[in-house]
Amino acid sequence: MASETLCASDQRGGNFCRESKGHNEINPGESQKSFSCSCECHGKSASQARNGSVSFGERFHKDHLGDHSGGLLNEKSNQTDVGSERLVGVSLSDVRTVTNASEKACLHEKHESCVACNSIQLQQYMKQQRNNTLQDLYFQEEYDDDDDDDSDWEPVSPFVIKKWFCANCTMPNFDDVCHCEVCGEDRECEFFRFDPIDSLIGQEAQMSNETDAGSSDLSLKTRTAIGFDEKMLLHAEVEMKSHPHPERPDRLRAIASSLAAAGIFPGKCSLIPAREITQEELLRVHSLDHVEAVQHTSHMLASYFTSDTYANEHSACAARVAAGLCSDLARTIVSGSAKNGFALVRPPGHHAGVRQAMGFCLHNNAAVAALAAQSAGAKKVLIVDWDVHHGNGTQEIFEGNKSVLYISLHRHENGRFYPGTGAVDEVGIMDAEGFSVNIPWSCGGVGDNDYIYAFQHVVLPIALEFAPDITIVSAGFDAARGDPLGCCDVTPAGYAQMTHLLTSISEGKLLVILEGGYNLRSISTSATAVVKVLLGDDPYCEMSDIVPSRAGLQTILQVLKVQLKYWPILKATYLVLQSQWGLVASDNRDQMKKRRHLVGPVWWKWGSKRFVYELFYGRPHSRHVHVKRMRLR
Repeated sequence: MASETLCASDQRGGNFCRESKGHNEINPGESQKSFSCSCECHGKSASQARNGSVSFGERFHKDHLGDHSGGLLNEKSNQTDVGSERLVGVSLSDVRTVTNASEKACLHEKHESCVACNSIQLQQYMKQQRNNTLQDLYFQEEYDDDDDDDSDWEPVSPFVIKKWFCANCTMPNFDDVCHCEVCGEDRECEFFRFDPIDSLIGQEAQMSNETDAGSSDLSLKTRTAIGFDEKMLLHAEVEMKSHPHPERPDRLRAIASSLAAAGIFPGKCSLIPAREITQEELLRVHSLDHVEAVQHTSHMLASYFTSDTYANEHSACAARVAAGLCSDLARTIVSGSAKNGFALVRPPGHHAGVRQAMGFCLHNNAAVAALAAQSAGAKKVLIVDWDVHHGNGTQEIFEGNKSVLYISLHRHENGRFYPGTGAVDEVGIMDAEGFSVNIPWSCGGVGDNDYIYAFQHVVLPIALEFAPDITIVSAGFDAARGDPLGCCDVTPAGYAQMTHLLTSISEGKLLVILEGGYNLRSISTSATAVVKVLLGDDPYCEMSDIVPSRAGLQTILQVLKVQLKYWPILKATYLVLQSQWGLVASDNRDQMKKRRHLVGPVWWKWGSKRFVYELFYGRPHSRHVHVKRMRLR
């Protein structure tokens, strides 16, 4: 059939044959069936049409010319042809007999206007076209397309929805709005009024010279050290996909700009020299295959470990610099050269496990810092992870090590929130059971009160019992208000208060390492609030008035119930909170019963008595807000 003819063609038709592979072959049975239907529509059978037993020329000769048999009505006109229909409107006076002449001859020498001549030429052309195959048409050298001048043809543009991406949170918005519908940021916002990169480089060079001269005691100048290097800005996604990647270099620029605007950095903090971590140090945390896989990306323009974890030719260097800064900051703090520190680094690390890179993370910076602190003399290390996502990589690395206590506060929602790990019953393995403490929130929208309440009743009691030599914070700011991925409600004041509570542990030796956070306004203000606490500011907060949400209190009770087996100090707290939960649950049941008796039919909430329904039941909560935000991602 058609496709078989194309496949049998020579090299000239090879490309066309390959392009026609996606089309279905012509089925002979279907072709015969359609041919029969076409004939039946005209009152003929398929056999009659093939044999030519009924022709238009015969009907014309019989009906219009009677017994006259002119030269034009010869046996050639007995073929069924569309061109014969043009003879219907021709009178007898216009029909001339042509004898002893060629088929193209015309007595009145009007070749263009002669109906008879044109009909004969049309019959010959149609006969030739019927004998042509599809292959013949393809190899036809001359194709008359003068009538179809398509020089000014333009494709019809489909309906395109114009949109712009928010510079603050990267979320898409319709072109007709001026403010981001997710974070409320103005379309023409400017974040980087200060560019501290040049001053940071100058301070780094100055500090390097002082270190070479023998002045390495940072405590003489400041009590807070900061790790930063411009090489980490080179880690970026090469080609944007559907929208800008949330883990982008602007995150570091926004925080550095906010610290510079507050006069903190580089003014009140000391910048430690940057270095790339060695392979031997990385192998204490990751497998050799993982280290080599990350290093191999330096030979590729763009690559992906997972669908959302990218790398370019500079990513391996940036990851080594970030890990090296965290390692040196931990050593500096343990040795007493600095009281505390803040690692302004990227890519983040707490999702990177022993053998895999995922969740935007390449090397686990917190794990590297913990082992570096132990090599510098710390026996026990506490890691507090307040990133909105569970640090599955950090937990995997230390789940069998009881010298490192890992406590994580994160959204979990019964495993439906990324990465799905961090359930309340994940407590560690073997001899290290109880040294992994997970506080998994059951919903979004968790705010300051829930976090601080969890610190008071879970984090601090266990941490004080553990008595670490240094505390490392995996400080992801994606639980902050306005973050497009976290969808929680922690404020800069809340982060400042949590940092202040942790300064009472390990004699104030505290290292804060940047993890996630994708709203530039939120991470810059939250990081600035944290650094101010590291510098000695005391955030005011009335601790006695902290009241958690109902869902938050339920989560904390579940954690206490599981951890009682490993930390008996929690028993008194658990009994007190359990009685409070009983009162809350009882009040809720009584209130529901009261409403059930007072409120009328359910259709009141759609009718004129809607205000009565809302008076007793309250206004229904919008449960689709979080879904809408997730779809915009």
